[in-house]
Amino acid sequence: MEGEGAMKKTVTIYTTTTCAYCEMVKKFLTGKGVPFSVVNMDHEPSEVRQKVIEMSGAMTVPVVVVEDPEDESIPKNITVGWNPAKLTAAVQGLA
Repeated sequence: MEGEGAMKKTVTIYTTTTCAYCEMVKKFLTGKGVPFSVVNMDHEPSEVRQKVIEMSGAMTVPVVVVEDPEDESIPKNITVGWNPAKLTAAVQGLA
């Protein structure tokens, strides 16, 4: 059935407490009706921070990860920073 795969995708925002761009991403996704979870890097152990750096290739936030946790063969869509065009494409069909 078309669109069925999109329902399994999850959106995670890796953020910090003082990140203004992170707040913009949250408002943007909320405005589009896209559900997401937030991982505040200020409260995570260094292993989690290192995993996000390796996954994104960046030492900055926000890092938005759209993935299908049930199918690891589907590549993750990773957006670093405030990039509305890339975020729109990444979450298309998830609202």
